[in-house]
Amino acid sequence: MAHEKRGRTRSIVAGGLVVTGVAGSVGWLVLGGHPSSAGTPAPTSVRTGTAAVERTTVAERTQLTGTLGHVGSYTVTAPAAGTLTRAAGVGQVVRQGQALYEVDGSPVILMYGQRPVWREMYWGMTDGPDVTQLQAALKAMGYGQDLTVSGHFSYETYRAIYRWQEAVGLPVTGTVPLGQVVFLPHPIRITSQSVLLGAQVQAGATVEAGTSDQQAVIVQLPAADLPTTQVGNSVMILLPDGHTQLRGRITAIGAAATSSSTSSDSTSGSSAGSTGTSSSADQSTAQVTIMVNSSIPGFIDQAQVQVFISTQVAQGVLAVPIVALRALPSGEYEVAVVNGRQTQEVPVTVGLFDDIAGLAQVSGPGLTAGERVEVPSGSA
Repeated sequence: MAHEKRGRTRSIVAGGLVVTGVAGSVGWLVLGGHPSSAGTPAPTSVRTGTAAVERTTVAERTQLTGTLGHVGSYTVTAPAAGTLTRAAGVGQVVRQGQALYEVDGSPVILMYGQRPVWREMYWGMTDGPDVTQLQAALKAMGYGQDLTVSGHFSYETYRAIYRWQEAVGLPVTGTVPLGQVVFLPHPIRITSQSVLLGAQVQAGATVEAGTSDQQAVIVQLPAADLPTTQVGNSVMILLPDGHTQLRGRITAIGAAATSSSTSSDSTSGSSAGSTGTSSSADQSTAQVTIMVNSSIPGFIDQAQVQVFISTQVAQGVLAVPIVALRALPSGEYEVAVVNGRQTQEVPVTVGLFDDIAGLAQVSGPGLTAGERVEVPSGSA
């Protein structure tokens, strides 16, 4: 897993140019020039243009490698026993009202709800949260227009079940026997099957497993970065094509887990016997789930992507292109403000570097938004 965290001290590289501090001088050096007799590239004049000083948001980011995947992990547990006669295939997405599998030739239907089913549901039963989620599902599927979602099995509930069973080809009874429906919080994308067709399914056994159908990016975040990473942090994702960028946000951060690896080496001798050494390295990481603001084009499950997590954000600050910064021998920076044919060197204090946007947060005496600063030609 690649992990890069940039600090505040750096050379500034962009557009084939490097802005660097050299003792006794300030300037842009062209990369790849002919070396002098001392082995140092000879300074070459650089054509320049201008870019605007902006008032904007600047974010500093940690770069990590992430993996395309899906949110959540779910298992389909059989409420009742029987022979498995059909099952949704791996990769198939099953939504509310569709069959997850069949037992003894009868489909077991997915409905949305947080609680597993544990009893038959019929007119006259005691009230309960299982009835509430059944009523909500029937209403969402269009079979309970006059149905009140109350947890009480009413006559309207009976009629809604009757209409649903009639529409989907189930035995029309107005009751829901144990094993006719399975409740899960979301649609499920099947990733594995635990029972072979024709085998016996036992009540309480796992039939299938899967995830939700919601695309996400999963990152293993080093524990050292947890203090600067929070749910809600903005994220930039660079897809494998190398140019498509997407925006997203962190929606979940798991607990840090530690993995350890141990290696040993032993040698033996005629008089010394054998000696052994072992070393172990512990690395703690936390799983971070990132939701993308739009669908991911060309989505390939488990493909690797580059992820840039915002660790610090400065809003409404002045910013200039990173390539506008000139490094001074003292370690400070300046920019060249251009006003017509006049150029004025203005010392600046540098804050955050936004490598994705190519901007640096700056402040300096008299520096205002809208002014033009000098940059290498072609980088404006």
